[in-house]
Amino acid sequence: MKEKKNKKIKVMKWVNNLVSGILMVLLITVASVVVITKASGGEPQLFGYQIKTVLSGSMEPGIQTGSIIAVKLAEEKTNFKAGDVITFRENEEMLITHRITEVVSNGDSVLYRTKGDNNNAEDTEPVLPDNVVAVYTGFTVPYVGYFANFAQSKNGALLLLIPGFLLLIYSAVTIWRVLSHIELPQKKQADILGEDGGKSSS
Repeated sequence: MKEKKNKKIKVMKWVNNLVSGILMVLLITVASVVVITKASGGEPQLFGYQIKTVLSGSMEPGIQTGSIIAVKLAEEKTNFKAGDVITFRENEEMLITHRITEVVSNGDSVLYRTKGDNNNAEDTEPVLPDNVVAVYTGFTVPYVGYFANFAQSKNGALLLLIPGFLLLIYSAVTIWRVLSHIELPQKKQADILGEDGGKSSS
């Protein structure tokens, strides 16, 4: 019986450590994403790569709406070929990630005709090499873009409160359980002493 109790305590301790670890990692991850996203203006960059948020379905199913993708900043902008997926600037405020369907050469200059994989027709305007920002690397994580997009908003800092609040609640529950295990044996001991006292007085 005692062995079963000890085994149960070990399992509970292992589960407590696991949940605490997960919540702590979640808190650190959320804090890092929020801080990095805020500091970089929503475009974290590392070793020439940028993380972009995809908020349209033009490249589905390969790139889902709400995904984040990794793109490599374009250095040589005239060497892309049909089939490459590029991120280009349509205007000052909008970036688009579409696939090159045709490279139109005109002497020393080139133009790129592009199309979203999920669109029925090519983009209206061809893309100038100077407007190409980056090339898609093939790395994508679904749904995280919604999270990153919210992190850029005024309420993005609230994301830090969620795992922190969960960690606080879990810590309180864990402390309560520990205290209840300590108090229970003491209560049993008091009951035994009371019974012994009752027997001796008779």
